[in-house]
Amino acid sequence: MKKKYKIRDYNFKLILLLISLSIIGILAVSSANPESREKQILGVCFGLFLMFVLSFFDYSFFLHFYWVLYIINILLLLSVEFIGVNVNGATRWVTIAGIQFQPSETSKILLILFYAQFIMKYREKLNTVRMIGTLLLLMLPTLILIYRQPNLSTTIVLAVIFCSIVFAGGLSRKVVISILSFAVPTILIVFYLVIQPNQQLIKPYQQVRILAWLHPEDYSTTEAYQQLNSIIAIGSGGLWGKGLNNNIISSVKNGNFISEPETDFIFAVIGEELGFMGSTLVIILSCLITIECILAAKKAKDLAGTIICSGVATIIGFQSFMNIAVAVGVMPNTGITLPFVSAGLTSLVSLYIGMGFVLNVRLQAVKTKLKNTY
Repeated sequence: MKKKYKIRDYNFKLILLLISLSIIGILAVSSANPESREKQILGVCFGLFLMFVLSFFDYSFFLHFYWVLYIINILLLLSVEFIGVNVNGATRWVTIAGIQFQPSETSKILLILFYAQFIMKYREKLNTVRMIGTLLLLMLPTLILIYRQPNLSTTIVLAVIFCSIVFAGGLSRKVVISILSFAVPTILIVFYLVIQPNQQLIKPYQQVRILAWLHPEDYSTTEAYQQLNSIIAIGSGGLWGKGLNNNIISSVKNGNFISEPETDFIFAVIGEELGFMGSTLVIILSCLITIECILAAKKAKDLAGTIICSGVATIIGFQSFMNIAVAVGVMPNTGITLPFVSAGLTSLVSLYIGMGFVLNVRLQAVKTKLKNTY
């Protein structure tokens, strides 16, 4: 299970990028909500510890228990239905052994590991209708359980992750084009339907978020209030920002213009307090981490490693894009956090666990290459 590696083969570049982004996250969260500082620091330290430990264990060992991982994922999501904790009208958290966490965040990593092994095992049948149907059926329980919480944003993220790992697993381009030719018109039709009065496809508050994005002037004091203030805050930061922990009453955190700015709208805090330069740095770091994951996927020793790295890259890349897009008004408010920056222990630790597997995939690839060389 545990293998010996050479320290020079370790991807220190990726670790440096992660630590840099996490430090910015700690500073931003501390400024947005000082009460969350200790939790954020604890999450980063514990996450880094788990990442380093997992990076030295052969990921193939964990994949042997892929069905166990799948069942654990379903059981955790089912526990939300029975013993879930309701916060602000949503039941997404459970408390086990005194620890409160969000199973929908752990689902992302557990499903990536499950599908990595499942797809590698049946890769020769991947492009058959039966196998594609099986993959979708296995994904359906997770999507339904998370959507029921309700948590549409995470449901969308998981759907995107699923598409990326199936594509990375070797899905034929012809099949992809066929699916897109059906999916794109369907998405447009669904989008048209959900903005109609008395629609039943999504929750009323979810529809209002979309309408507020389309017509912010009509919802400037209600649903669009936070997003409009976020845009103003980012613009007011100028080139270098107003400075962390400032006392300016008109800032988003001091004026309470955005509720819980340390989570969904953390980028607004960064834009206002660190300015254009700080915002650009966060975007660059997120992009570089995503690229490092993709490079690890290309060099993986097997298909499972490729899928793991591709899945983690999708989480970081897609969530970063969506969070920042919401903060600047390009997308409707989704509630998606900014990886390694937003407050949230479950999300933060889960991401570091995923990065631990990415680091091991990279180490395994180097070791395999050296073996082949000799």
